[in-house]
Amino acid sequence: MQLISIIVPCYNEEAVFATTMQRLTEAMASVKDSYANEIIFVNDGSTDNTLQLLKEAAAKDSSIKVISFSRNFGHQVAITAGLDHCKGDAAVVIDADLQDPPRVILEFIKKWEEGFDVVYGKRKQRDGESHFKLITAKYFYRIINRLSAVEIPLDTGDFRLMDRKALDQFLNMRETYRFVRGMVAWIGFNQTFVEYDREIRFAGTTKYPLKKMLNLASDAILAFSNVPLKIATWLGFATSLAAFLGILYALYSRFFGDYEPGWTTLMLAVLMIGGIILMVLGIIGSYIGRIYNEVKGRPLYIIQDKVGFEASE
Repeated sequence: MQLISIIVPCYNEEAVFATTMQRLTEAMASVKDSYANEIIFVNDGSTDNTLQLLKEAAAKDSSIKVISFSRNFGHQVAITAGLDHCKGDAAVVIDADLQDPPRVILEFIKKWEEGFDVVYGKRKQRDGESHFKLITAKYFYRIINRLSAVEIPLDTGDFRLMDRKALDQFLNMRETYRFVRGMVAWIGFNQTFVEYDREIRFAGTTKYPLKKMLNLASDAILAFSNVPLKIATWLGFATSLAAFLGILYALYSRFFGDYEPGWTTLMLAVLMIGGIILMVLGIIGSYIGRIYNEVKGRPLYIIQDKVGFEASE
């Protein structure tokens, strides 16, 4: 019997855990005659009672496994840890907040049975989210697709199923700055989607406030595009051209025109060139900083505790 692994990253999910567990169990019960399943919860440094609830659930059900980090390493790393430790012939990633309905997993499985290696959820509607979040999410994917050589599916998140052969290739990529949905798009294989309506968050607060959203967007752009470096290069050429024309104009004024020395033109030129230089250095520095963190070779995450893996290891 084939095994389906369900990966659930968790960060302060105490309020929603019982309902999440119930709905996941109900969804998988309908395919229990065809597939075995394991549910791997990854506790990403929760500060509430999430870890205790996970351990209690694992003690009652051998199909539930728990990975607990030594601190918060982030959502994308938590997904990676769960995928690292799963044994399934296919793996499903789903958040614990129930915005992505567990029942959609059954539609993923049907597409997988048809021969698709990756099946991702495509959002038709996003209930309960602010107008600002909807607008920024809409245009983010369109911008990253313009910048990147890899086409990342529009209006998608990390809610998806991956066949084992696709998953093994994904796990070969160990970069520090992780943008999972882009990495899965990069590996290729036979991919398709299932459309669904994203629901209102069942309980708790978003784990992606504006700061984390901006960090994720930065990681996505810098990981999948060198366009910012090209922009920096063209800005350098444009500034050099402007400076050269300015020199010609200054020489013409000095020898053939009315030459009145002043600080206005000088200050404007210095501020413009200085601002562009600082911006270009910032872009280059962002790439160099990522190289620096990659070459240190630190592990993506540190596990403090594991529950439920003893029988399979």
